[in-house]
Order: sequence, then structure tokens, then C-alpha cells
Amino acid sequence: MRLTDYLDKGASLGADAPCLSMDGEDLSYAQVQAFSYRVARALERSGVGPGDKVAILSGNHATAFACVFGIARAGAVWCPINPRNEAAENRAVLDGFDCALLIFHSAFAPMVEKMLPQLPKLRAAVCLDAEPSYAIALQAWLQDLDDAPFQREPPDDVAMLPGTGGTTGTPKGVMLTGRNLETMTAQVLIGYPFRGRPTFLALAPLTHSAGVFSLPILALGGRIVVMPRGDYGEFLSAIARYRVTHTLLPPTAIYMLLDHPQLDAADLSSLQCFWYGAAPISPERLAEALRRIGPMAQFFGQTEAPMVVSTMAPGDHYAADGSLAAARLASAGRPGALVRVAIMDADGALLAAGERGEIVVRGSLVMAGYYKNPQATADAARHGWHHTGDIGYLDDEGFLYVVDRAKDMIITGGFNVYSIEVEQALQAHPAVQDCAVVGLPDEKWGERIVAVVELRRDARADAAELIAFVKQRLGGVKAPKQVELWPTLPRSKVGKVVKPEIRAALLGERETS
Repeated sequence: MRLTDYLDKGASLGADAPCLSMDGEDLSYAQVQAFSYRVARALERSGVGPGDKVAILSGNHATAFACVFGIARAGAVWCPINPRNEAAENRAVLDGFDCALLIFHSAFAPMVEKMLPQLPKLRAAVCLDAEPSYAIALQAWLQDLDDAPFQREPPDDVAMLPGTGGTTGTPKGVMLTGRNLETMTAQVLIGYPFRGRPTFLALAPLTHSAGVFSLPILALGGRIVVMPRGDYGEFLSAIARYRVTHTLLPPTAIYMLLDHPQLDAADLSSLQCFWYGAAPISPERLAEALRRIGPMAQFFGQTEAPMVVSTMAPGDHYAADGSLAAARLASAGRPGALVRVAIMDADGALLAAGERGEIVVRGSLVMAGYYKNPQATADAARHGWHHTGDIGYLDDEGFLYVVDRAKDMIITGGFNVYSIEVEQALQAHPAVQDCAVVGLPDEKWGERIVAVVELRRDARADAAELIAFVKQRLGGVKAPKQVELWPTLPRSKVGKVVKPEIRAALLGERETS
């Protein structure tokens, strides 16, 4: 399956059906197909051939996402550029990934103008919605091109080249193949409920998980409702207005949604599946979401093994008797049907159920490698398995539990303490909105556990109260020795809490005190 095949499959189920919707306007499957043919011809006219890299820099926008299928029609490779990156990082990505052409939204015009002189490999820049002097306007770029069917075959199976998170340096390019995305799509269709023609509400970035989760929606002839702005009131209204069946948000956004004054009055009856993932979720807040929102469904994966290494469908959140499966809410679900998941020790031995080690993955979900980085590719594929960098275990029922990132484990007083366990204990406190736990150097303990806490709006709690709260649940060894209350936690471009920034800030405060 090429990226265009998902669009074409949806069109075969009803060419006049809505495909992409934004701000009250619909593009049918036939219209998106015709647009993709013109984009492919424009790319060819611009000298972009099969295998070349084409970048898109835009927030959520229907036309920007439609361009993805034009890139695939040309046999080229889609490079989604994170719109929240700074100019220097995006310049490094565009140059390092050898991008031949950039399509961008005018909201990023100042950034593009700044980057262009430093991008000698770029043949052209195309602006979706304006006519800057240094770029080609989309309509001019497409001028005089017809929309008859057009398809160029790529030289290999690489379809998409996203960057890794980049919190510890320049992002690496992840070579995702058509087979990777086909496996991911199959995992989604197997693992979650779909009844009838779905409607997917994309508030999460289409440059990341929302983009690839759109592929199974298209294959079923469904509608993708694109939200260009992060307004949770509008999000709730859109679910009712479009009778949304599927949507996706990271845990931090779900916490904000749970605190939204319109939530309990919203009509969410159409929802079949509300995906959550990309970071650990508080079991207590998840239980609240199940009660107040409805059918929640977890996914666990990473860019290198896209999105669905393991899945937990709505029904898996409940026991056989219909009661809440409370202990299971801390898990990441069961490994998907089309992927092998195991736990490995530092020597490459696979561990038994209940034993903790690195989560490793094998199968056609795993990337082809890192672009132009054979050493990083080899490091990630040690012992014949893809290494996720996450520490976890599998229980006797086959449920996967992620307990920490390998680099975030804290060794205090000779004991291994997993930060996620401490974070989940803190998140059970009614005043806590979100938190992050790190280890800092300590003369007595080796490392001491430090928690940085963001309180819920209008909530009150002090450090001593929070330390005692964790101590009651986990004991003295795992309780934080220090708690800092911050108004907000630093987050990455995809909403993940950035622990290196927290650690650096805390060390800086310590050094200057």
C-alpha cells in the first residue's frame, strides 16, 4: 500500500463523500484525488522526481494534508516538519534530510524567509495561502496543470521521513516504509472498534500521530475533520456537530479537557474510540475520563515503530463482569497482532513475565533505519530486535507495562526507582494537574528523587503534603526528597514533558543557591 492507496480506497467507497473538512468547508474524496494529481504534476515540473524528499511545514490544515497525497503520487517522500520547532532546528532537518522542495503555510513565512538562504539543496518553496516574494504561491505553482490520473513509482518503499523528538540534539530521520504504515494501519483496524463510516477529529498534530492515524480512516471511506486551532470548547462542539467517532489526544491535553467547564454538558454519544498515547497517563485521571468521556483506547509506540506496538481497546479497560479493571489502567495494553514484543536485559537475553528490562520490538512495523546514519541504525537493532529505550515488563496476561525511559531510571540509596511510578502516585493527588520526577546528584543517596509539580487550576498543596502522600502509597525509598511547585512544566513540540530542561533548571538553581 502506497499512501495514495488509502485515499483511492476511500474514494472507491464513495467519491462524493467528504474526505477532509475544516472550518465548515468540505473536500470530497474526488476533489482531494484531483488535487493530488495536480500537486504531483507540479512537483515533476519543479524537478522533483521519485525518491526525492518533499517537506511540509504547516499547522493542521486541510490543504497541507492533501498535499501529502500529491507527494506520494510523484513517488516522492513526505517529510513532515514540526511546526513548533525553532528555525535553526527546522533548517538542520531540511538540509540533513536532503529536502528538494518545501510546502509551507504563511504562518511560518518569517521562519522560511530566514531559513532559505541556508538551504542550497532546496529547489523551490511553495506557500499554501499567500504570495511572498521569496516563494511560489500554490495556485501559481499549480497553474495550467490538469487533474487527470497521474502516478510515479518510488525507487524503494520509503514513504515518509519524520524526525525523532530531538530533545537531546538534532532529530534523526526515521525511514518509514509503505510496509511499516500498512502494518500500523492493519494493527489499528484489528485492535480498535470501527462501526460504519468513521469520522476522525484531528486536533492533535497531523505531522505526528494524527496524520498516520488518518490512514485507516481513509481506507474505510471516513471523514477527517481538521482543527487548525487548539480550542477545547470547539473540540467538544465539533464532536457533536460532526458526530465524531474517533479522536486522539495526549494525556496532558486530556487532563485539560477533564478540567474544561463544557465537558459534562457536551454530547459525546457518537464516540466509538478516544485514543490516548504518546506519554504515560495517570490511572486516576484515566478512570475519570472513562466515566466522563466514554470509550477510551490506548496506543503505545514510537516514531521508529509507529504508534501501535501495543493497543488497549475500550473494552480492555473493564473486567469480564463489567467493572473497571483498575490495575490494568497502568498498562499500555497488549502487543498488537502483527508485532512481536519482548523484554530484554543488557546482555541481549529475553526475560520472563514480570521481569523488568528494555522493551524490544520485532516485525514489519519497525522502520527501515535512520536516514544516512548507519551507526544509529545498528545501535537500535542490537541482537536482532529494535530497542525502544523504554523499560517495562509483560504480565501473565500479556499486558505490557512501561515503567520508565531507560535514561530516566533513578538509583537512590542503592535502589532502582522508576520515575513513572512516582509520577503516577503524585498524579493521584486531587490537586496535581501534571508532574515530572527526575534524579539529581546527592552526596548521601547518590541520587535524590525530585518532583516538579504543576497544580490544577485553583488547587492548593505544599511540598510536605505531596511528599507524605507519595510516602503513604510507595514508602519512604520511592518518595521524593524534594518537591518544587512550578506554574507550568516545559513540554516538547508534541506535548511531552522535557525532563532534561527540568533537570538543567534544577541543577542551575542548586549551583547558584
